[in-house]
Amino acid sequence: MSSDINILKRLIIKNVLVPVSKNNYDKYFLVLNDYGRSSSYHIKIVNLPEETIAIKTDRFPFTKKIFRCNNGECKMADYVVISNDLDQKWIIYIELKLGSNGKPKQIIQQLEGSKCFIHYCREVGKTFLHEPEFLDPTNYQERYISVKNIGVAKRSSNILTKPGVHDHASNMLRISAPPPKGIRFEQLINIDG
Repeated sequence: MSSDINILKRLIIKNVLVPVSKNNYDKYFLVLNDYGRSSSYHIKIVNLPEETIAIKTDRFPFTKKIFRCNNGECKMADYVVISNDLDQKWIIYIELKLGSNGKPKQIIQQLEGSKCFIHYCREVGKTFLHEPEFLDPTNYQERYISVKNIGVAKRSSNILTKPGVHDHASNMLRISAPPPKGIRFEQLINIDG
């Protein structure tokens, strides 16, 4: 049976996949880009497990062709990162904001929209690729992340979270002014919040 990441690579077109890179110290990282109205910006995620894939989920177009979009059902977060480390499998939903824009309710809807995208992929894998265990939710822990003030010249980033694990969109981990050298994978999956 193929790993979920290999199945996703076969299933999803390349222009929405973000390649994982390796630095000179044999550490893996991702650069997640977003394009605002007047500029582009990016964040870096470092210390990733080797087995990682990132999907630019806000390019998924069919929602606006089917739904009325009155209740947030057409919103989609920027990225979903799926990783397998030695002990655990992770699905991390990430929304990027250049400034401090973004109302919490809208960000929650975007994160939940990307979760629906993963549900859709799961069913496609089961139905058309005959992979009954594909993206099985009992095998994964989920994390929800909002990153804002990207590119702001600041000495330290702020990581804000509500008590508990950020395993629901309403309890997302909020990162402000991420450092240019990158956000550590361990910060995104922190079990203690």
